[in-house]
Amino acid sequence: MLAENQPYSPISVFADEPMVMTRIYDAEVNLAVWNRSLARQVVDYAELLCQQSVALQLRSIVEPASTTQHLIDGLPDKPGRLDFVKDVAGLVEMFADLFELERVGIRLSIIDNTMCPRFHTDHLPCRLVTSYAGAATQWLPEATVDRSKLGAGAAGLPDHLSGIYRDPAMIQQLNTGDVALLKGDGWHGNSGYGIVHRSPAINIDEKRLLLTLDFAE
Repeated sequence: MLAENQPYSPISVFADEPMVMTRIYDAEVNLAVWNRSLARQVVDYAELLCQQSVALQLRSIVEPASTTQHLIDGLPDKPGRLDFVKDVAGLVEMFADLFELERVGIRLSIIDNTMCPRFHTDHLPCRLVTSYAGAATQWLPEATVDRSKLGAGAAGLPDHLSGIYRDPAMIQQLNTGDVALLKGDGWHGNSGYGIVHRSPAINIDEKRLLLTLDFAE
């Protein structure tokens, strides 16, 4: 049942142009995805990062103008670093411009386990996510999800047993390189209607290179 202030079913929008990201301001949109292919140099550098023995965990708050130098200082000097840094810095600038932010919270991580294995919503306004290597974020379209099974409503059962979805075929997944804006419960007027999503399951020998951008507090 929809809340009185939610007279529609939230939808997802997709396009191969970055302008689709502005659709996140549409009241009915809780997921906006820019479908894109990564440059070869960016892919190669991401793979080099995943191969290194030291796990990357870069987390900071940056101003868009200082992002490039901040990343150069924090990332290993391997072939393709500048191309990779320019790509990430471009996303930071886009995110900051879209939401009129002076600072952005950035997290760039190598992940070798399933970080958020249960379907959930975020209690924040909006988050940008993109996977530079490995499996990408999964989500459930609104028409397929039983929100009563979120959190405690799952009674401790895993997603495939809780009833949060009826059929595994309903689970949708981003492609590596796609850039997604995930509207959360903290967006004004969107309480209870944040996009339902989770981290993908990964094998023991797999790694993901995940970038998330948040509003800086």
